[in-house]
Amino acid sequence: MIVVIAIVVLLAAAVIAVLAAARKRSTDAEGNVTGRLTQETRQRDREAGSTPDLDGEAAASAEARERSDETRDALVATGSAPATKKSGEVAKFTPADEETIGISRRQFFNRGIVLSLSLAIGAFGAAALAFLYSESTGGFGGKVAVDKSLKDVLAYTSEKKEPYYVPEARTYLVPYPTADASKAKKIPQYEKIIPDMEQGIVAIYQKCVHLGCKVPWCASSQWFECPCHGSKYSRVGEKKGGPAPRGLDHFVIAISGSGSLTIDTSVVLTGAPIGTDTTGQGAEGPPCVGG
Repeated sequence: MIVVIAIVVLLAAAVIAVLAAARKRSTDAEGNVTGRLTQETRQRDREAGSTPDLDGEAAASAEARERSDETRDALVATGSAPATKKSGEVAKFTPADEETIGISRRQFFNRGIVLSLSLAIGAFGAAALAFLYSESTGGFGGKVAVDKSLKDVLAYTSEKKEPYYVPEARTYLVPYPTADASKAKKIPQYEKIIPDMEQGIVAIYQKCVHLGCKVPWCASSQWFECPCHGSKYSRVGEKKGGPAPRGLDHFVIAISGSGSLTIDTSVVLTGAPIGTDTTGQGAEGPPCVGG
């Protein structure tokens, strides 16, 4: 929850900063709009004698207006141009139509930047929230459908003499003797998977409960044997040796009427305590790890 609040605060602060930057106009150190001469600058120019020759400029402007008026009158007389104001007349100011002008270049780029940053920030926020609150339905951490039915999985394990591995769920599916389900009912850790055992199957999490290594299957001993520190587990995941503090953890399997299987990996069920032996399976051959 703290992470979510932090993300929301950061997103809000970023949006406020972007909007403030878009509306801010460039100013100098004294707060004047950039591009205008300050009073101090104009005073320095006057003192330095940089005041332009206004009389000369006025004469030149008057001469230019006179030539312009003559040219315009000639064009109007021949019908080549519309009549306009006469020399000396003051042009009437007509406010520009905002709908005709639209938006300025600066406004266009400011709005484009704000929109782009808003989309980027929104996408990042949505991705972060989706990551924090993802409800996986097709991979580890959610419900994973098995590509074989219960009948096919049991046939596979019987023929191959090995578990059926479901990589998406990081899970081994192994057969469980239905006759031993009554013994399993006495183990509190097996409470939620008793229905699976009565159907003749259990789902075992691949992670060793000692330090988290992936526990491979040993074909010779018909046990799970961890190569990292030598922990050993029976076919149904009950501890047989090594430093592991308990048996392998389990997942609940949903078995439909047609026999399809779905493994719920959202909840890891703690393995049985040391000393649990509901099936009585001993090593059926030499171990793969250690002596």
